[in-house]
Formats: sequence, structure tokens, C-alpha cells
Amino acid sequence: MKTKTSISISLLILAFICTAFGQQTPIKRTISKTDKLDFGSGGTIVISGYPVGSVSVEGTQKDEIEIEAEITIEVATEQQADQITRVVGFSLDESSGRVEITSLGPFNGKYLKKVDPKFPKNLINAPVRIDYTLKVPRYSDLQIDGGKGNLSIKGVDGSLRVNFLEANGTIDLIGGSLNAVFGSGNITVSIPNRSWRGRNADVQLANGTLNVFLPAGLNADLDALILRSGAIVNKFSGLVPRSRRDEFTQRAISAKSGVGGIPLKFTVGDGQIFILTFGSRAEKENKL
Repeated sequence: MKTKTSISISLLILAFICTAFGQQTPIKRTISKTDKLDFGSGGTIVISGYPVGSVSVEGTQKDEIEIEAEITIEVATEQQADQITRVVGFSLDESSGRVEITSLGPFNGKYLKKVDPKFPKNLINAPVRIDYTLKVPRYSDLQIDGGKGNLSIKGVDGSLRVNFLEANGTIDLIGGSLNAVFGSGNITVSIPNRSWRGRNADVQLANGTLNVFLPAGLNADLDALILRSGAIVNKFSGLVPRSRRDEFTQRAISAKSGVGGIPLKFTVGDGQIFILTFGSRAEKENKL
């Protein structure tokens, strides 16, 4: 009986040792790629983000674009990390008044066949992300396509077009226009100044929470709509119905602020829309 017990214990210890040696600690590698180029005001900057990764854009007074891409790779071996490092990054396509920043990596089959036809298939879906930080001229037009990650836009006065699959995002508007579509996430759009020189804003969110901060005294026409399930929470006292027939409900608001004018449209499929006074972020954090 003692012999059988000893054998069982030995087998358990052997199995544990084999399991421990069989499990490899993941290799995590972070690399940074940067670039800088002269670029005058009034041009268009196109950013095609990585399937996973954040995009942060800040407007400055300089006539140049600064790009920093932080690439994070997590795989089983150093060899695998080397293989991915050779094919991941971004490219620049420069023309008069336009710059396109395109993410490159295993997810792009056509590109992969060109640079590394023998790239291992088991690494195509390996955990890789690119987080972009850009500084651009204040007066620029932006086009941003992203997958899953954070989004931040501030200090940019131009036409903003955004498409993101899943994001936690903040967009501070100082002028121009905004057309944004999000699959899911928590999105905050702020207009900090009552003298906002914007042309329009149209934000659509399929699933999640949309926070809208408006300045007191803003002149605008606002439409807020919940398409399926959820509610609109209006804490901005400056909104009044655009006509006597436009009754505010938890699913739809058709209103004007001040004397009206600039069209603002906010649509959520399933979720909530919070309409708040700029400077009252504490209210939202305290769940109103």
C-alpha cells in the first residue's frame, strides 16, 4: 500500500514538473517608432489605426506633424517577437496638402504577402497593438479610422471625420465640424466656448454612453435620439423645444439653445445620452 502511495505521489510530482516546464512565460516587447515632417495649415491628415490601439491627436501652432507609435507585442518566444517586429509599424503617403498614416502588420494579408510570404500563420492573430500620439497643425482636417482603443482629439480646428469600432473617447471641439460613428464605448464630446465657430456636429454611437457638454449661452439647434433602448438625461437648462409640438421625452429631444443656428445631432442605438453644462463633469462622475 505504501509502495502504491509513493508511486502516485511521484507521478503527481512528475506531472507538475512537466506542466511547469511546458508553460512558457509570455514575451512582451514594446518598441517605439517616430517620424516628423513639415506640413502647413489647412491640409488633410488621414490616420488608419491598428485593429487594437489608441489614437491621440493634439493641435499645435507648429507647421509640422509629429508622430509617435508605441507598438506592443506579446508572444511566446523571442523569435516570434522578432518575426512580428519586422512586419509591424506604419507607412506615410505624402502629397500636396495631404498625409496618410497607414498601420502595417500581420492583419493586412496583402501587405504581409509582399514583405514576408513565409510569415507563420499562427502569428497572424497574435496580440499586437499600436498606440498613436500625434501633434498636428491646429488648422487641419482629420480622418481617423480605428478599431478597439482610446481616442482623444483636442486643439484641432477643422473638419473631423471619425470611425471607431470600440472606443473610450474624448473630443473637444474648438471649431470646424464633426462627423463621428462609433460601434460601442463611452464617448464624451465637449464644446467649451459659447462662441464656438463650428459648422455642425453629428455623432452616432451604436451601443454605450454619449456625454455631451455644452457651454451656457450657446446658439445651436440640437437633436438627441435613442433608437432602441435607453434614455436621454438632460441637465442643460438652456434647451427649449424648437416648436410647440416638440415635446421632450426620454427617447427624443428636438431643441434649440439660445437663438438656435448650428446643427448638433447625437444618436445612440442602445444606451444613454447625457446632456450637461460644460464645467459640470463632477455631476456626471457623481451619477447626477
